[in-house]
Amino acid sequence: MAAPSRVPTSPTQRKHYSSPPRRSGSWRAERPGETIGALHPTGRALGNPGPDQGYVLALAQDLTAELVLAPGEHVADVVTGACAVALRRASMFGRGPMREDLEMALTLYGFLGEAAPELVAMRRKLFAEVHHTTLHYFAGREIADRVDADMLKGRVEEAQRAIERDWRSAFGGDQ
Repeated sequence: MAAPSRVPTSPTQRKHYSSPPRRSGSWRAERPGETIGALHPTGRALGNPGPDQGYVLALAQDLTAELVLAPGEHVADVVTGACAVALRRASMFGRGPMREDLEMALTLYGFLGEAAPELVAMRRKLFAEVHHTTLHYFAGREIADRVDADMLKGRVEEAQRAIERDWRSAFGGDQ
């Protein structure tokens, strides 16, 4: 393959570019998005920041075959809503998403097994069309924010036992 004319062809020929040995001045967090030394702002629509959040989509693909959907529910909506819950959980621990985060989200909303009819009715309304994130961003935030924070911090097995006793416990009992 031919090389462009600016690329040296001889190993002894001087390179056309070299980077400076070091950057002058020290680095400071001065950009608007930097929150070093300060708490991340909280409030409506600000979400839950965390590292490598896009990885949750790869994890979600592995779990789609295990979903138990009621009539009228769609995989895209379930995945979008569950990803929001999973990212909230991962950010509580200050890490990127793991499979357990998605399992927790899907368990709490009853998508990994039989669910109570009242839970199915609630989630059908919540998850409807939520995969259209440009139109339904706040619906996705509501799905994530509805889950009780203490329940979300626990183990999946504990959550499973709790929702088998009373599914409302996962949502603060106010459903």
